[in-house]
Amino acid sequence: MKKLINSLLLACLLLAASACSDKESYADLLRDENHAVNAFLVNYPVITSVPADSVFVSTADILADPDFIAEFGPECADEAELREVAINHTPFYRIDDDGYLYMQVIDPGKGARATDDQTIWFRFTRYNLKYAYEYGTWEASGNEQDVASTPTSFRFRNTSLALTTAWGTGIQTPLEFLPLNCHVRMVIKSYLGPTQEISSVYPFLYNIRYYPSKI
Repeated sequence: MKKLINSLLLACLLLAASACSDKESYADLLRDENHAVNAFLVNYPVITSVPADSVFVSTADILADPDFIAEFGPECADEAELREVAINHTPFYRIDDDGYLYMQVIDPGKGARATDDQTIWFRFTRYNLKYAYEYGTWEASGNEQDVASTPTSFRFRNTSLALTTAWGTGIQTPLEFLPLNCHVRMVIKSYLGPTQEISSVYPFLYNIRYYPSKI
């Protein structure tokens, strides 16, 4: 009987150890997040600092470059394909020293800049980069196609409101550099993402446009 009990205890310990080894630590999740982000960014030019004059190279700039059109235009079937090629040549800029946020400017926009406490509406599509890295799954979510069904907004720099903090600080960072009506893509790691998702440690690629409130 004693041998049986000892055998059962050993089996339980082995099962517990196996269960613990199957569960990733927070450090493991952060490592996986970095791997997923790096695997995505390796496909693009990456500039590791913000331009001193805050003038970013954009997809719009690349499409206006005659040399780019001469080189890649004949290889593309239409304007949509040429635009995709231009996006692939548009750099991602590392916005912060810790590498939590990278920004690619599609269209820098024109006109007024956001002001403190201003209501900003935005449309977005986002993709979970960890899923893309581990499973090759690019599933889109967001309100870009139907903003009426899921209106999204924040109050610029007003971190006292849950409306603003719920989306995390990363989502409004482009407006520190660009006018309203800009169009960017951002890689946002979990630390700067929506507050309810930080513990999941999922990095996302956002495709996002900003608009001032009409009220």
